[in-house]
Amino acid sequence: MKQLLCLSHTPWQARPDRTQQLLTRFPGVEILLFEPAPGKGQPRQPQGRRVRPHLTVYPLPAPLPAAGDRSVLALRRLEKCSLFIQETMARHRFREPVLWCNHPAQAPFLDELAYRGLVYDCHRLWEDKWLEAESELAAHADVVLAASPALAERLAPCNQNAAVLPNGANPLIFDQRDLPVPPAVAALEGRHLLCRVGDLTARTELSPLIHAAQRRLDWQFLLVGRYTQTAADRLKGLENVHLLGPVEPLDVPEYLAPCGLLFDLLQSDQRPAGVVPIRVYEYLATGKPIVTMAQPGLDEPFPDAVYTAYDDEGFLYRCGLALREAPSRAPLRREYARRTAWPNRAAEAMGLMETAGLF
Repeated sequence: MKQLLCLSHTPWQARPDRTQQLLTRFPGVEILLFEPAPGKGQPRQPQGRRVRPHLTVYPLPAPLPAAGDRSVLALRRLEKCSLFIQETMARHRFREPVLWCNHPAQAPFLDELAYRGLVYDCHRLWEDKWLEAESELAAHADVVLAASPALAERLAPCNQNAAVLPNGANPLIFDQRDLPVPPAVAALEGRHLLCRVGDLTARTELSPLIHAAQRRLDWQFLLVGRYTQTAADRLKGLENVHLLGPVEPLDVPEYLAPCGLLFDLLQSDQRPAGVVPIRVYEYLATGKPIVTMAQPGLDEPFPDAVYTAYDDEGFLYRCGLALREAPSRAPLRREYARRTAWPNRAAEAMGLMETAGLF
């Protein structure tokens, strides 16, 4: 049996992230996934949760050290986590598995664990404080997966063989007909509905949304996801902007179905990365018009399927164009979603690991 040990930077969650989407689709691979220790005051999940027939999840016993933290306490935490992982590996008879890392904080484990090969999945741009640790991960990796060409280029000085593996989606979940309309959305039916799915934080660049909402009072902007008070305060007073809060993952398509346009905004800390978020691939699966903000100088991944804007006025203009679009582009978007589905992404990742001799 092939064996893979994953150090995950996020807990196992109901709305799967990139790591979950890929690892759950590796056939014939027994996987141990170690999620972060719960924060102070948060409940601790049971050890050894069998979330899939081939995948078992264990919370780490202590937080990993922060960037550059070499204090005695940090080293003790690292040692505690290393011993826990080694004991768990022995209990599951894991002998030199493939090690999968997706955060620079996991770099210290390279000298603590026995593994036959290393995969570094770089799914986002990390802060400069992690530069040394990320360089170590990339340099030691047998396979580097970069979520965008810009990230692959950034890692090139450490590893010339970085492969671009973008995000994906589960098209069948989002390409559905005759879905029930949530009450919060039903009250707005008959108007132009524009929707975004995803968290809103202080790093979300809200200026294009505010600009459009102030000038087109007949457009209703639906924001599905968690939001911070800072973000909510910036949107206060805009009666056509509706903060709907988080919803269950399987209910998200019901919020997208009645909308005439789906949009996305930039995150200030991710501008140079050029990573297409998972939600945009989910938007493609609906076939609906899409408007996204983009950084100048980066290639557009779907120039014939997504309207791209670079400033506030451009966002307003592109939204107007998209709302007047003929339905002929819907099949093209659904085809993009089909090609970039998570099973295809997982097959690409597995192929790269097999080519590198890890399996």
